[in-house]
Amino acid sequence: MMSGFPISRRQFLLGGTALFTVSLSGCVGLLSGSDIATRQTAGTAPAVPAGTDPDDAVIGLREHPRIIANYGGIYEYRKAEVMLARMVSRLLAAAGQPDTQFTVTILDSSEVNAFALPGGYIYVTRGILALANDKSELAAVIAHEIAHVILRHARARSNRVRTSEIVDRVVTGILGGVIDPNETAQRSAESLAAFSQRQELEADKEGIKIAARAGYDPHAAARFLTAMGRFAQFVSTPGMGADFLSSHPSTPDRIQRAVEAAREYGAPGTGTTDREGYLQAIDGMDFGDNTRQGAIVGKRYVNAAREITFEVPSAYELQISNAAVVAVAGDGAALRFDSASVQPGVTLADYLRSGWIAGLMPETVTTQTVNGIEMASGRAQTDQWYFHVTVARIGEDVYRFIFAGKEDTAAFRRDAERTVASFRRTRTSDLSSIRKAKLELVTARSGDTANALARRMSALNRGRELFLVLNNLLPGDPVEVGASYKVVEVV
Repeated sequence: MMSGFPISRRQFLLGGTALFTVSLSGCVGLLSGSDIATRQTAGTAPAVPAGTDPDDAVIGLREHPRIIANYGGIYEYRKAEVMLARMVSRLLAAAGQPDTQFTVTILDSSEVNAFALPGGYIYVTRGILALANDKSELAAVIAHEIAHVILRHARARSNRVRTSEIVDRVVTGILGGVIDPNETAQRSAESLAAFSQRQELEADKEGIKIAARAGYDPHAAARFLTAMGRFAQFVSTPGMGADFLSSHPSTPDRIQRAVEAAREYGAPGTGTTDREGYLQAIDGMDFGDNTRQGAIVGKRYVNAAREITFEVPSAYELQISNAAVVAVAGDGAALRFDSASVQPGVTLADYLRSGWIAGLMPETVTTQTVNGIEMASGRAQTDQWYFHVTVARIGEDVYRFIFAGKEDTAAFRRDAERTVASFRRTRTSDLSSIRKAKLELVTARSGDTANALARRMSALNRGRELFLVLNNLLPGDPVEVGASYKVVEVV
């Protein structure tokens, strides 16, 4: 439910109030297919990490499907799966947990993220695999997450889940809002996948120790934190930073702490990096948004699975964010498009009036049919925001367009109306416009420069910048003859 309390544009887009579905963001400490279960079951090996509360296994099993659903499913890529399985076995032995079971899952998401849940569940996104440049960097990520589990950080988060459930009851009782059970479940999963700054620093230090003992370069942690910071700057838009950096930033202090911790185990370059082996393992992997969640083609969003599409005005920049599509305009206006669970017998007008929109002006609710689709629209106002909300029903599915602006101008209303008017079922031409991107390797030859290699990505928006970020290069850095570099190819 939305109240009159001040919220930022970022909170609106990510669902930071009870009105919207909460966007699941995990620990980004060092941060679809099969889970990678690392099982070394000699004798009577425990099912979860040693010393783990038995309830942790229940928590992990309960939240695991929610994590998968909210991150676009599981990503199958055999080469990367084999590399991860071997890496986790090596790190578990170094952590003193060689006989325990961890389940490592690759999530089909472009977000740069990794996190852990109670019971030995570790997740890495396809996006974080694309950003890392050698095995020691990925090992730093995995070791950091193993450290969270060993240090019982994941267990401590379950208390916050119970607290959020209490808050939901208070909000419902005092403000009259209707809390969606799906939102509560998603918020619970979010709490389970988030750590405090103190816990992040503890896991940094412990993870560096684990990676070093496993024979990986201990300085990879600081190197990858720097790369994540650069990536966050690349993807951020005014008023909306990258999710993981806003909650656990790669600050200079944190990076310096990682450098100091690594010095205890040797100078930079100590231990395994295996850059070429790592790049070969991710060569050919999908890159960018998961098309199962839809695709962005210019100013148009196309979802082939649900057979729907709409277009935003030229001033808006579209972005897919887990369970929602968001768009930001230069004047501060924003759009969130998502879906909701509405009983078939409930009219769309009644759904608008059902209490999930605080500040709704009932007299503004209207019903209409647009492009053969049943719709209802209304306006709401709080202390800080004006809202134009439209819900649309196609079969059993109900979709929501939620426009928010600081001022209820004619242009703001017109943008909302035009976007809703463009909502329709897909055509063949819409589906044929969807392109996929792959991560490919290119070998630097004599005379090549970073700029020359980056030209292979000229078809992409800001392709040169993306090339430098993906390969952790700075402008003017030389490339090594015979070495492999990552490029993104549109197919």
